[in-house]
Amino acid sequence: MNLPANRYFKILALVCLMNSKAAVAQGQFVSSNIPIVIIDTQGRKIHDDYRVTANMKVLDNGAQRNFVSDVANGYEGKISIETRGSTSQSFPKKQYGIETQTSDGDNNNVSLLGLPEENDWILSSPYSDKSLIRNILAYKLSESLGHYAPRTRLCELLLNDEYVGVYVLTEKIKRDANRVNIAKLNPDEEQGDDVTGGYIIKIDKTTGDNCAGWHTETKSQYLQYEYPDCDEIIPAQKSYIQGYFNDFERKLFSNDFTDSTQGYWSLIDLNSTLDYLIINELSKNVDGYFFSTFMHKDKQSKGGKLNFGPVWDYNIAFGNANYRNGYTTDGLLAFKHPWWNRFLQDSVFCNRLKERWDNVRKNELSNTRILNLIDSLALVLNEAQARNFEKWCILGKPLWPNYYVGTSYTDEIRFLKSWIINRLNWLDNNIPGEFESYAPFNEYEANVFPNPFDYFLTISFLLEDDGYVSIDLLDMQGNSVASVLNEMPYKAGKHKITCSSFVNGNRLSNGVYLLVLKVDDTVVFTERIIKKY
Repeated sequence: MNLPANRYFKILALVCLMNSKAAVAQGQFVSSNIPIVIIDTQGRKIHDDYRVTANMKVLDNGAQRNFVSDVANGYEGKISIETRGSTSQSFPKKQYGIETQTSDGDNNNVSLLGLPEENDWILSSPYSDKSLIRNILAYKLSESLGHYAPRTRLCELLLNDEYVGVYVLTEKIKRDANRVNIAKLNPDEEQGDDVTGGYIIKIDKTTGDNCAGWHTETKSQYLQYEYPDCDEIIPAQKSYIQGYFNDFERKLFSNDFTDSTQGYWSLIDLNSTLDYLIINELSKNVDGYFFSTFMHKDKQSKGGKLNFGPVWDYNIAFGNANYRNGYTTDGLLAFKHPWWNRFLQDSVFCNRLKERWDNVRKNELSNTRILNLIDSLALVLNEAQARNFEKWCILGKPLWPNYYVGTSYTDEIRFLKSWIINRLNWLDNNIPGEFESYAPFNEYEANVFPNPFDYFLTISFLLEDDGYVSIDLLDMQGNSVASVLNEMPYKAGKHKITCSSFVNGNRLSNGVYLLVLKVDDTVVFTERIIKKY
């Protein structure tokens, strides 16, 4: 029987839903190795346009297992709750905004799952991101560069006695000493240093936003007030921040835009700008720059320049988008946005970008650190992901906007790791700018990583002169197994390439191989490598 695709997935979702309800009814979800959040709306439907009250329990026994029957030890009390998001509203697995409240309905600042005290939280619901960790990964990498990014904790959610899967408790972006740490801007602050900060401004979709923002003077951007809220910000504050952005754009698009005093440099924080670009480009976030883009500005007495960030919403990044070339590992998205394209026309900006990139690649954004981070998150989820995908039968099924569709959770993690390594290699070779870092190799010396390897293998090499490079993979009897490169021209300098463990559609068998690197048909490097797992 052939069914239309939309009807097929509705039936599939219904079967999964029935199975999950049966599982809860039979007591099959009784415990977890990660925290459990239990919410009871007492029969009230959760809406998008207004909040309803509910009760919430949080179970967090640290290194010990958490049981649904446990007495609440992380939080027990009142909350208000609403659905949230834009495109994600159409997914059956909803994400929620929650506010912890006192019994009287006032804000109740509490610590949830060890995160700093606040009252505004988000239960993010990775759905089309079948790795379940893309947001967490982006936030942690940004934080490693020295910037505030929303902190997160993995958990499993029971909503009205129904198991609804793996969720990510996430800090909502807001002004707070433990979040975006800028000055509080009161309604009576309308002149002098008072009015110059703090502001949080965003570029985003207008879904769920009933307040008007404004178009910049060039009409190139529509900006929205995040803090102060659009119904609390006073006219003098609107006038100031709009004027600041108009001045920024005038300087950015002027003929003197690269001038250190007359150009845009005088109005932006360079470090946050460079690092925001780095995270967006590393992840190739197709929404980056155009949506979910936050900026903040403190008072002039506290520095007062425009900062880019915090980073937000990376579910369809890291190769998880089948449009705008989001699935490819080459190209820069920044060229498509008028502000960021203009930044990249400044050679000094590009040189600083290249310098910053080379420095963070040695530590914060090294291959090893990123792969270890992914592995550690996947290990924590090893048990819970199985329940999540029993509830949501989506493994092996294409969901918008998936490019890669793995048949297992392991496949999804392998693709994520492979995509990132290939993306890092492309950026190593192509990120704009000139910066002379000290190469760790002697002439023709090369490195191979990782060894042993599973899904991919990265080869780094240095050429002192231009040459034609060949890289071949031989079995231990000397027979050619694969040609990674065949006399390809390379310029003098450092290079990295990645080869997959799939050759002509077939995966290499486990075993020992010999990697041979030739320059101008002369063997200059050999390495025994092991394929395993």
